[in-house]
Amino acid sequence: MQTFETKRLILRPWRESDATALFKHASDPEVGPRAGWPPHNSVEESLEIIRTVFSGEGMWAVELKETSEAIGCVGYLPASCSNLDIGEDQCEVGYWIAKPYWGRGLCTEAMRTVIDYCFNVKGFTAIWGDYFPDNPASGKVMEKCGFRDTGLQTLCPTLEVGSDKPVRVMRLDYAL
Repeated sequence: MQTFETKRLILRPWRESDATALFKHASDPEVGPRAGWPPHNSVEESLEIIRTVFSGEGMWAVELKETSEAIGCVGYLPASCSNLDIGEDQCEVGYWIAKPYWGRGLCTEAMRTVIDYCFNVKGFTAIWGDYFPDNPASGKVMEKCGFRDTGLQTLCPTLEVGSDKPVRVMRLDYAL
């Protein structure tokens, strides 16, 4: 899987050695539920997430260059794995960043790289995203990256946390 470098970040495949850093950040009760998953309970659980959820194509650790620590995750899901009913030539993106790094534009920086990859390497024609209305910062990341609010709200029954809460649906179309 490819590795990408931005001004402040390295997007790279997750490593088993990231389990301690992942647990440190993913155990925060304010992080996971905003993205639809429960806080991690142990380093072992974080390691299992790395091995299963984060090991697939399209998932990158967000590493802060200044510390070389994984501080979040960014990636895309093909239509077959999406929470949304989207076309086969489209994908859904997701991301989270550790609380100490909120408000610094790091998710936006990482997302712009993933968007470029999704359109120019994978050939997707549209990228979808969703967020809980009580997490407007997530919607702002998508807006800064050019996504438009579709006006749709839906439930994502596959989420471990928040499957009963509606999400706002955003979309970004490939621009020639």
